[in-house]
Amino acid sequence: MKDYFILIVKGLGMGVANVIPGVSGGTIALITGIFERLIHAIKSINLKSARLLISGNFALFAKHTDLYFLAAVFSGVILAIVTIAKLFDFLFTHYPVYIWSFFFGLVAASVFFVGKTVSKWKTVVVGAFILGTGAAAVVSILNPATENSSFSYLLLCGVVAVCSMILPGLSGSFVLILMGNYQLVAIDAINNRDIEILVPVLIGAAFGLIAFSHFLSWVFKKFRDVTIALLTGFIFGSLSILWPWQKSVFMRDASGAIIEKHGKPVVEGYEKFIPHSLDGEVILGAAFVLAGILSIWLLERAAKITPNAGEK
Repeated sequence: MKDYFILIVKGLGMGVANVIPGVSGGTIALITGIFERLIHAIKSINLKSARLLISGNFALFAKHTDLYFLAAVFSGVILAIVTIAKLFDFLFTHYPVYIWSFFFGLVAASVFFVGKTVSKWKTVVVGAFILGTGAAAVVSILNPATENSSFSYLLLCGVVAVCSMILPGLSGSFVLILMGNYQLVAIDAINNRDIEILVPVLIGAAFGLIAFSHFLSWVFKKFRDVTIALLTGFIFGSLSILWPWQKSVFMRDASGAIIEKHGKPVVEGYEKFIPHSLDGEVILGAAFVLAGILSIWLLERAAKITPNAGEK
């Protein structure tokens, strides 16, 4: 029971990360020691598992799919997403510097803790790290699309976002920002329980999760060090997204007026800047960066103390 409680807590961490633009739930899974088990468990949801379930052999179905592990982790993920969305909506509105600072520290520390799991930094591994860093940097400077609530586009959002959610270093929420649907899906639809928006996203997410897990499982088995180095590069390259001192750039119409959707201005991007004075906000922001680093250190320490909660 203790192991499952720990898994729920790790799932909570993944869920929180998935709501935050620039933070990856896959990163949390990787540093807490459950990433590979999670991928293998999702991959096991296939025709064989369907036959076991249809035939009524629930015990073998649960064993084949690592069902109780998945149930514990995704219970935490769902609970976090449902409960944290309102909180983050408030924090990003009223205390943006502090929450961006916390997650900047969290992701910065992840670079070290994920990177150190590489067994040997050979030339090809270093190259993979550089490639991952460059790819994430390119993604971070792309301009967001406009909001689109069509069924087919929401399906695509679900597929793309969930793939990036389980890929360490690539944020599902940030991908939703690039696709123009972060406010619509991650904030408004969740807070308002908007079924018309959530259902197609969830359908796309379920399909993408199962399909992408097979690819990730194969890559991890064949090229583990290269894959981890590539993912570490993704994490490092995504740091610029989380720079604490930035202001929202709102979308405007031809007359220069700010465009609003659902009563809120539509964010087109973020303009980053370096603070010119060491005031209280800067000092407190730095403290939150350190708090983020400490949080990752504590998560990594907990993962070492309780390895059975992440390993099968």
